[in-house]
Amino acid sequence: MNFFLPLKGLKVLDLTNIIMGPFTTQLLGDLGADIIKIEDPDGDITREIGVQKSSKMSSIYLGVNRNKRSIVLNLKEKKNKEVLWKLIRKSDFFIHNMRPQKLKKLGFDPKKINKINKKIIFVGLYGYGDNGYYSGQPAFDDIIQGQSGLASLSLLKGKNPSFVPSVIADKSIGLLACSALLAAHIKMLKTGKGSCIEVSMFEGMVSYVLLEHQHGEIFYPPMGKAGYPRLLSNNRKPYETLDGHICILPYTNKQWFKFFEIIEMEELKKDKRFTSIKSRSKDITILYKLIEKNVKTKTNHQLCKLLKKNDIPHGVVNNISYLKNDKHLKKVKFFRKIKHPTEGTLIIPDTGIKIDKKSLPIKRTQPNLGEHTREILKELGYKIKEIKKIIDINKK
Repeated sequence: MNFFLPLKGLKVLDLTNIIMGPFTTQLLGDLGADIIKIEDPDGDITREIGVQKSSKMSSIYLGVNRNKRSIVLNLKEKKNKEVLWKLIRKSDFFIHNMRPQKLKKLGFDPKKINKINKKIIFVGLYGYGDNGYYSGQPAFDDIIQGQSGLASLSLLKGKNPSFVPSVIADKSIGLLACSALLAAHIKMLKTGKGSCIEVSMFEGMVSYVLLEHQHGEIFYPPMGKAGYPRLLSNNRKPYETLDGHICILPYTNKQWFKFFEIIEMEELKKDKRFTSIKSRSKDITILYKLIEKNVKTKTNHQLCKLLKKNDIPHGVVNNISYLKNDKHLKKVKFFRKIKHPTEGTLIIPDTGIKIDKKSLPIKRTQPNLGEHTREILKELGYKIKEIKKIIDINKK
């Protein structure tokens, strides 16, 4: 694919594992950066999570590790530390998700790294920010969903606390990290100096949740309770139709008035409860009940045709397996089949990003553990005997 990727030429040292860090670095790799995934002899823990054909090549690992190279380095070994320091001298980013005390124990704290490479951007992906009450504690997506208040929102709906069935904290904070480190790179281009970036899952997700759910408590003193009522209505849900479920959300006055015509309740256009977005927000549950009542007698196709004609936002509820047959995703060629040298044919979703109308390419398949160790050591100037010695050190 002949187009220039914006991060081409940048080298990223990826000392992350599980989801948040690898998702961050995969996006950088998709954008053209050279990602060097540094793994211990056991490899990224997600190599063993999910369905797998081969050892240490699981479905979860395959989902967040394309466009990377893998080198095995046990950083407890002195010789391997020397290799990492050589890589640091030649790299633009150093990204890790170890707890600060562990990284410091290994001898790779931000000050030492900056001393070796003044331009490098150090990125720490942490559960909790430095100098806080929880600093240094382990954290995972489930924990952060609970502590950030996200899991508690169902309490406001009269239900038990519950998790979003997705690693939403990992992925959201991964995107936040991308924004921060790319901004730091722009700063480096302007000043010639690197930065030390700290990205906290807890603080990041609290900010994320409170964006809409701080609600009346954004004021001091509070002008109302926390929690955005529209999102907390028990009637805000996909609606059952004759052959499935559909999501419908008229938003503007024009869309609601058109919807009232569709359901043959034009008198509601003059009802003061529904004439403005402010009044509708107050009585949104009533409106949701109207939608629910009036879609049960129609098929998804009938509703989509009618709603599309009147430019009312809508969409059918797809199950995960059906997505590969979605006509829009097919037309934009969202799913790509790639040939992996050891795992056979893989179906890889697109990123949703296009540059100059082109999708970001998959230039490297997901690496086997240590697949590029020799290649990377050779680039650093190591001779054949030295390379063999380093590989032997890292054998389990």
